Amino acid sequence: MGSTPLSCCLHYKVHQTPIAILKGSKDNVQLTCNHTIQNYNTILWYQQSTGDTAMKLIGFAFYKSITMEKSFEKHFNVSGDGSKEAYLHLVSLRSPEDSAVYYCAASQHSDVENLLSSTKTLADRKL
Repeated sequence: MGSTPLSCCLHYKVHQTPIAILKGSKDNVQLTCNHTIQNYNTILWYQQSTGDTAMKLIGFAFYKSITMEKSFEKHFNVSGDGSKEAYLHLVSLRSPEDSAVYYCAASQHSDVENLLSSTKTLADRKL
């Protein structure tokens, strides 16, 4: 009873490397995110631009299926497996657009498309 609510989850880890990086324009960068959370199958990548409080979703890996946001498709790439390790590739850095803080997160993603395709509409009325 003396433990805090978070003590149950402290052994779950999400790691992002490198923790800091300094590169020039037109350089390529790869960030790595891995986790050890059982049944978590998605790694998401976010960008927080300098001076902005909002985080923008870049893309995510749901298992080995990759989804990219349209506005990031030209200069960013996500690869890997969301159940363990995924990568964010920044291709040919642009200044100052790509100068930002990048975050990764692990999540347990539900397959909404399959869920919706398996629903049943009851329309068995007698006229």
